[in-house]
Amino acid sequence: MAPKGSERTIKKIVAENRKARFNYEIVDTYEAGLVLTGTEVKSLRDGKANIAESYASDEGEEIWLINSHLPEYLQANRFNHEPRRRRKLLLSKREINRLRASINREGMTLVPLKIYFNDKGRAKLELALAKGKKLHDKRESEKERDWNRQKGRLLRERG
Repeated sequence: MAPKGSERTIKKIVAENRKARFNYEIVDTYEAGLVLTGTEVKSLRDGKANIAESYASDEGEEIWLINSHLPEYLQANRFNHEPRRRRKLLLSKREINRLRASINREGMTLVPLKIYFNDKGRAKLELALAKGKKLHDKRESEKERDWNRQKGRLLRERG
């Protein structure tokens, strides 16, 4: 048993949106729960999910994950789910209001970064409040990444 003050951060990452950090400037991140059916959870546990082209939008008093792909669970036959259905995100009212204000007022976007299982076995989504990068910003981040890679090679060669 873990001591009282320590936190366990065991995360099994199921899907990750790696292009999001290149295409967007991440301002803030939130952890949201997902409303899933049983076959969707089983499909996630198999590690089959894709959130590369997905986004989140606010509709009414709720926030929805749109265009995420969770493939059908093969053993479920007729009780299966629709792979690209909209999924409701579980956030507190305060977080929803804060996100809605940022989206409407400042023109930001909600981008999913990764889906994972937390230490209690619940499926969670890391959601980012982001601004789209311009082309010159993308070039700058690519230059910086290349320079860091080259710098690491030089340091390894010289010891």
